[in-house]
Amino acid sequence: MTRKPAKTSKSPKAGGDGKPVLLSGGNPQIAKAYGDAPVQAYIAAMPGWKTGLGRRLDEIITRTVPDVHKAVKWNSPFYGIEGEGWFLSFHCFARYVKVAFFRGAALDPVPPGTSKQKDVRYLDIYEDDELDEARFADWVRQASLLPGERM
Repeated sequence: MTRKPAKTSKSPKAGGDGKPVLLSGGNPQIAKAYGDAPVQAYIAAMPGWKTGLGRRLDEIITRTVPDVHKAVKWNSPFYGIEGEGWFLSFHCFARYVKVAFFRGAALDPVPPGTSKQKDVRYLDIYEDDELDEARFADWVRQASLLPGERM
């Protein structure tokens, strides 16, 4: 992953009220950019209860991997290690937030959600779910030590 400078000419797509447009399932449409600011814009635009969850996920990831690099790509926040690639992203759906661990099959224990891609595993978080923050932080730590995806 080569860090690219944030593109200042692009801004989040905005609706008539100046807020980012919500795509299918309530996923915020945020322009591709690198750094913390676009990730925070994405989180702030997450609808309803998902904003608080996005803040918690971001805080746990940042606390667990202090040198984490961030970006928004394909309308999802990505987290990675400079020169090593991306290890995690999350995405809003209508009823839940899907966390993708790109090398999740190598985590112990393996996150519960399977994928058509042999290495990817998911954690789907619904509104009434209790997030096991210690388990999530451990998965983040493990994932950050594995070779990441180059996207």
